[in-house]
Amino acid sequence: MTQSTTGTAAAQPLPSPKERRRLREAKSLSEEQVAAAMGVTRATVRSWETGRTSPRGRKREAYARLIGTADTTSTSTSTPPAPPAPPAPAQPTVEPPVESPTEAPVEPPTESLAETPAGSCGEAPAEPRAEAPTSSPTTSTASPAEAFDALYRHTAAALFRQTYLLTGRRNLSREAVGKAFDLAWQRWPEVAVDRDPVGWVRAAAYEHAMSPWRRMRPEHRRADPPPEAPGSRALLDALLSLPPAYRRTLLLHDGVGLGLPETAAETEASTPAAAGRLMTARAAVAEKLPELATATAPAEQAALLHEHLGALALAQPATSLPVPELIRTGSERKAQLWTRAAIAFTVLLIGLTLITLATAPRKYETPQSPAQKVGGVPALGGPQKLTPQDKKLQKKLGGELVHGPARLVPRVG
Repeated sequence: MTQSTTGTAAAQPLPSPKERRRLREAKSLSEEQVAAAMGVTRATVRSWETGRTSPRGRKREAYARLIGTADTTSTSTSTPPAPPAPPAPAQPTVEPPVESPTEAPVEPPTESLAETPAGSCGEAPAEPRAEAPTSSPTTSTASPAEAFDALYRHTAAALFRQTYLLTGRRNLSREAVGKAFDLAWQRWPEVAVDRDPVGWVRAAAYEHAMSPWRRMRPEHRRADPPPEAPGSRALLDALLSLPPAYRRTLLLHDGVGLGLPETAAETEASTPAAAGRLMTARAAVAEKLPELATATAPAEQAALLHEHLGALALAQPATSLPVPELIRTGSERKAQLWTRAAIAFTVLLIGLTLITLATAPRKYETPQSPAQKVGGVPALGGPQKLTPQDKKLQKKLGGELVHGPARLVPRVG
């Protein structure tokens, strides 16, 4: 009876989340089909393929059989994962962007947009990395505040530049980065154990920056003045003219440096759909950039876009971002205010309920209707006044003898 799901999970390991997605697509299975076969929701299957969670117990064993790794996963844990299979003929082939060879420190691939210097083109694009760093700026021995501060200092400037490329508004980008880290500190127990904390904060910043409701605010309705350089101005105009989903896909793949499966997972789209958006976005940008239009191979286009996006991002100063201590204290202050407001509202609701119970009547009494004037009824009156003829007749009848049957005559006196 001691054999639990832990033993089953140890006997049936699973490949990496990226490999799970690739194996599912290789079998032409959709997320809905896998969810129906496993008896879970589509969101659960998506969390399995992004690494947020993993199946356990019998579902883990059934999931391994479904994607075809029931017999081969025992060896995949000790050896590197196999390279992704080539895409189907209908799916366009997209090469990953180039990475800078001049950087001495090795930075996480999610921050390559802000860290890659301009002009780092000319080499073949590097192979996409299978796994993103789980907690490169954080360590298990640091306190929560120290880990948060390290994550903020490592990624805040890059996220500011990336959100500027998405929106063209510096104030909105600065606000989105602050809101994302504010939310990350509120949910720090969840973010600290996430496999990709940088990706968690990046997704939150992108969602806040690209929300259509933010554009309705007066301070965000107008875009900032465009860059002075003609090439940078043309590139920014081409980016802002794209639909939000296409713009985000192009930035994540060619700018940040994510692989196509990771880009599709972060934009909540299938891999073929993300590839189609990427090719469409590249074609739209190439119409306004003659240099990009001369590149025919997808690898050359990816390298040129990576270079131009990096140059445009590095031109935006990120010195106005607040320090992480202000983010933490502001988040804690907001949490305290919301907690106090919730307590006050609860106390007020309880007090109103008690007052209502104390003052409410114990039984229902029908209220009296207000008095109304009645019309159309004649006024009350006594008998009519006798006329002289009536008095004469009355006297005559009273003086005559009574003939007929006997009757009682009242006596007076």
